Amino acid sequence: MVLLRQEVAMAAAYSMDLRTRVIQDAEAGLSTKELTARYHVSRAWVDALKQRKRDTGSIEALKQTKFRGRVLGGQDDRLTAALTAQPDATLRELRDALKTAAGLATIWRAVNQLDFTVKKNRTRRRTTTD
Repeated sequence: MVLLRQEVAMAAAYSMDLRTRVIQDAEAGLSTKELTARYHVSRAWVDALKQRKRDTGSIEALKQTKFRGRVLGGQDDRLTAALTAQPDATLRELRDALKTAAGLATIWRAVNQLDFTVKKNRTRRRTTTD
């Protein structure tokens, strides 16, 4: 099963109750392997929790960072207008028209999401030499 980036970012942190029980059992002498089997958590998480407890004295979950947003967020209308006005514009020309520092790959993804095609029409086909 493939998880999307948003689904991973939205995963809830383990509860404080679970964190407290894991730390109590660790302090009682249970090994990391025993803790992972008992609580069905990963070894890395248990080790990180124990390390955080040693370093900071806290076992609270770290604040989750937010997705920084799209570079071209909210500019779909401007991009559509630029593509309609000049359908054969290059990605650099589109970037200049939008007055943004976004990368060419970002511009391409935005154009692709708007379902614009880049295929040339019949009148622009190369002519063959006779």
